[in-house]
Amino acid sequence: MHFVTGGAYNGKGEWVEKQYGIHRASHFWYSAYRSSSPPEAEKITDIDGVIVWEGIEYWVKDVLTYSGEEEIQQRVQQLLVDFAAWENSRRRRKVILIGTDITKGIVPVEEKDRLLRDVCGRVYQKMAKQATQMDIIWYGIAQKIK
Repeated sequence: MHFVTGGAYNGKGEWVEKQYGIHRASHFWYSAYRSSSPPEAEKITDIDGVIVWEGIEYWVKDVLTYSGEEEIQQRVQQLLVDFAAWENSRRRRKVILIGTDITKGIVPVEEKDRLLRDVCGRVYQKMAKQATQMDIIWYGIAQKIK
């Protein structure tokens, strides 16, 4: 699993396309920016290759409108377990998670925005821990973390 993060509009998706030699239109690219939910385990069983899930912060924001952090954390944990099992079942499989760093350390004034920042931070921590690779992209330049 590969977790990619960095600032908004800093080229994370383009970097992933170039790094893996894939294109959004021709691969299994799930985008919360386009109202796409994360891929479900039963829907990806027959897929080989690369699966990308981007816009994780949008998904977290959406789920927070009708649920609490505990449910989000449980859902993320289950997704990570499912992704790891899928990835490990065949050699050519790879999951790439893309999440934008929101607020870059600045504490938002609004309580709901602080909650989103905090929940995203904890979700990203889980993803970073589970990932075998992690990169931060700033202005199109990658910095390998793990």
